[in-house]
Amino acid sequence: MNANMTTNPQDDMRDDVEQQPAEATAAEQEDALDPREAELLAVTTERDELKDRLLRALAENENIRKRAERDRRDAEAYGGTKLARDLLSVHDNLGRALGMIDDEMREKLSAVVEGLELTQRELVSTFAKHKIEKISPAVGEKFDPKLHQAMFEAPVPGAEPGSVIQVMVEGFTISDRLLRPAQVGVAAALPAEARAEG
Repeated sequence: MNANMTTNPQDDMRDDVEQQPAEATAAEQEDALDPREAELLAVTTERDELKDRLLRALAENENIRKRAERDRRDAEAYGGTKLARDLLSVHDNLGRALGMIDDEMREKLSAVVEGLELTQRELVSTFAKHKIEKISPAVGEKFDPKLHQAMFEAPVPGAEPGSVIQVMVEGFTISDRLLRPAQVGVAAALPAEARAEG
């Protein structure tokens, strides 16, 4: 065996002592302290834990307050969504009824016609109070899938592909949220032979 390779038992013991952790645990520190210092350390530790719990509770309370405020605003803005959606068919039916009235009926039943028109105006006015607004795309306007629902697609000479060619039913929003999309017909690209002729 090589002389440099021999080990000394005292060197091994020194290495073991050096490998032990330099910091003592909190319990060992308390044992090493006199009783007043130990009590002070315990109180300080408890204070820090309570401070941390208090800060967490305050943060949680603030989050709950913000969430409740957001829910209140949403309820105020969108609480009537179901009722509004149900009233849209009333609006549509009034519009259809008024659209069927010709000049002769208007003369004979002027009071009834006026009553229908007043009812429709009152309904539209009530919608406006609750931030319910019409979506009435114009013919030729670009189709917007966020606001429009394509009911059919047809090639129309002179119409830009992807533009509105007919409005079948008006749409509505409530506080900038879609209540019902406008139902529209959309222009399709013309077949190749039709494009060549044009």
